[in-house]
Amino acid sequence: MNILLTGGAGYIGSHTAVVLAQAGHHVVLLDNLCNSQASVVTRIGRITGQAHPLEVCDVRETARVQHILRQYNIQAVVHFAGLKAVGESVQQPLAYFNANVSGAISLLEAMQAEGVRKLVFSSSATVYGQPQYLPLDEDHPTGAINPYGRTKLHIEEMLQDLAASDATWRIAILRYFNPVGAHESGLIGEDPSGTPNNLMPYIARVAAGKLPYLNVWGDDYATPDGTGVRDYIHVMDLAEGHRAALDYLNHSTLPCEVFNLGTGKGYSVLDMIQAFELATGKRIPFQVGPRRSGDVAACYADNQKAAMKLAWHAQHQLGQMCQSTWQFESGYL
Repeated sequence: MNILLTGGAGYIGSHTAVVLAQAGHHVVLLDNLCNSQASVVTRIGRITGQAHPLEVCDVRETARVQHILRQYNIQAVVHFAGLKAVGESVQQPLAYFNANVSGAISLLEAMQAEGVRKLVFSSSATVYGQPQYLPLDEDHPTGAINPYGRTKLHIEEMLQDLAASDATWRIAILRYFNPVGAHESGLIGEDPSGTPNNLMPYIARVAAGKLPYLNVWGDDYATPDGTGVRDYIHVMDLAEGHRAALDYLNHSTLPCEVFNLGTGKGYSVLDMIQAFELATGKRIPFQVGPRRSGDVAACYADNQKAAMKLAWHAQHQLGQMCQSTWQFESGYL
């Protein structure tokens, strides 16, 4: 298939581009480069042995997106593009609703105009809000507790309404848990601009001496060691989940479905520090601070639906997540 990846030069988009290209698909990347670099596309090409077009464009440029869909005869879209930092969303909610919700509307209008009806949407486990039970399955009530999560939930609801209005759509909503790690080549990985918002790249930069210590936000949660527990999934397993979702949409009879992508296991912040130190031999100094607004104590997936319907299973262990992160980070010292 000819597949457009919005936000394709970003962390998850770049790894998914590799998986899709290696599965025989023709991949076109669209990115406004606000939190990514064009050089990533060259590195994707080194891994796949192919050149992949990059269109530097914002998804809110509806007419241009429509032209790109037509120009490359796009048959399916994977929508990654958007802002994704929980803390920043609390400080800048309008920017998040503009980029994420307006961006999704623009993309959908362009797709509808061009007759492209196949979409995989990059959503988030943040749509569940405070867990009422664990593990979180797809039927768990939604109730996002921060602006970032609410933008994802608004888009999910919009997609479900769109699918209800037109049964020719085939949409897979993928609720990610916590992507970490990097491609085994060390050529692509998570490389945020400025200070990282996510735990693993922050740990990696402390290990590299680029940051003095890790802030652990809260050690008084109702978890085994008091620190927040999350479901960390290797980015290559996540990328494989997108390939599986696209394959599924080719024969699905339902207009819209939701899938969790996680390992089903929870690790605390202190577990992650220990695992990284064990995998890399690097010491990670840390300081404990107060809880952050918008954080939950524990969050991990029930992934049985993805296993049954997508035939997808996470393959990578925590040590591999840490090792690949360090391989990517140390390549940029």
